[in-house]
Amino acid sequence: MTSDIVYALAALVCYGVGDFIYKRAASVGLPAEYFLMGQAWFFCPGIIVYAALTGTLQWSPAAWWGGVAGLFILIGFYNYARALRTGSVSVIAPVFRLNFIVTAALAIALLAEPLTARKLAGFLLALAAGWLLLGGSLEPSTAGPQGARTSLVQVVIATAAAGAANFFHKLGLVGGATPETLLVAQAVVFTGLVTVMTYAMNGTIRPPAGFVAQSAPAALALIAAFLFLLHGMKHGEASIVVPIAQMGFVIAAVLGAVFFKEAWTVRKIGGLGTAVAALLVLAL
Repeated sequence: MTSDIVYALAALVCYGVGDFIYKRAASVGLPAEYFLMGQAWFFCPGIIVYAALTGTLQWSPAAWWGGVAGLFILIGFYNYARALRTGSVSVIAPVFRLNFIVTAALAIALLAEPLTARKLAGFLLALAAGWLLLGGSLEPSTAGPQGARTSLVQVVIATAAAGAANFFHKLGLVGGATPETLLVAQAVVFTGLVTVMTYAMNGTIRPPAGFVAQSAPAALALIAAFLFLLHGMKHGEASIVVPIAQMGFVIAAVLGAVFFKEAWTVRKIGGLGTAVAALLVLAL
């Protein structure tokens, strides 16, 4: 197994754990903007210290792509966290993780990455998985049809923005920036924007009680996930590494069923099974 696939599989696990933490934060009623702000407050100093200690903080013009990615990640993760307030993690997380379709399409169109028969088959299976999952209920029993429609719109916006952010990271890597430097640039932009946004929405940035228990683990999981993802893209094609990494929703779906007692329907199982088939095809 090549190094880029190993990195992608490691990112898959970390993203899956992160998705579960997001749902846990939403289930306890922590507002999305405070959760993301708290996550950023831990993520930003954490990645700066890591990059400094490993000697990988090497600024270059290409690192600005990390800052652009930070803006799109804020759009994506805010809408994702909001969607989880009324949506099932075993449905919302898989749809959100299909953002690799956006990344792969941009990489193939603009970076001349090859479109092979296996890639095409993997993408088609992933789209089929999304269709199956979207055909199920997007909300728990306490939410109405309006809540379901809102969750759908939010997760679609989140998916498009996150896919674009991953592509911007690939542009930074192509330009010679280190993964750690890209993540520092991303974290600085994201932290500044989400703090300002939270203040504008609430008139204060004083976080609610208990936010550390949700935001700190999420930051740790995402630092690891992004590092694995970017190192994988550095060594391999974005149109392969990103799709594999984003399949972490399988882990999130299982954790959601175990800890949140989310129902397993035939359609949901079929969607997850199809997603796993897409993962296997792409990994080959």
